[in-house]
Amino acid sequence: MKQIRRLLKAIVLFIILFILSVNTADAETIRGAVKYKSEDDAGKAVVYIENTGGTFIPPEKHPIMDQIDLTFVPYVLPVLIGTTVGFHNSDDVLNNIFTPSWAGHKFNLGTYPKGVVRSFTFDRLGEVALLCNIHPDMEGYILVLQNPYFAVPDKDGKYQIKDLSPGVYNIKMWYKRAVSPAKRITVENGKETVADFR
Repeated sequence: MKQIRRLLKAIVLFIILFILSVNTADAETIRGAVKYKSEDDAGKAVVYIENTGGTFIPPEKHPIMDQIDLTFVPYVLPVLIGTTVGFHNSDDVLNNIFTPSWAGHKFNLGTYPKGVVRSFTFDRLGEVALLCNIHPDMEGYILVLQNPYFAVPDKDGKYQIKDLSPGVYNIKMWYKRAVSPAKRITVENGKETVADFR
């Protein structure tokens, strides 16, 4: 009986490793660059695949939107639908977070001091504007997306979207509440896919 169990475990393990190796072999990377108008634009864009088939599981570890020096950090946080975000306050003063956006259920997390963390689960697709009713100049964004194939370009505008299966996709760029027209791209096995934006 023990030998049969060991054999079954070995077979299951082999199948899992085989599936993982196949998926990894078929996964490709999209590379590209966003041409910024100025250095201040860094961190304010998101490049993403518009939609794909399949079901995706939100991450167990909650991404963080912080408040530092009366600024939302990062300026924009892309997340997979169903993701819970932790909202921190690292300022020495009281801050508030609320949104007028439908995609965020028009939530208001209230006013809270340094060191406190509040959270919210995003279950609607779309753009969520973040504001503070104490400091009206504060503004940030959560971008709730259908799949995990997205990237925030680095300070030089370069980005990568990894682990995408071969196929035809629409890729877009979000920047300060504006969305670029979709670019149609074809991801092929063993071939580099490049998509640049301005």
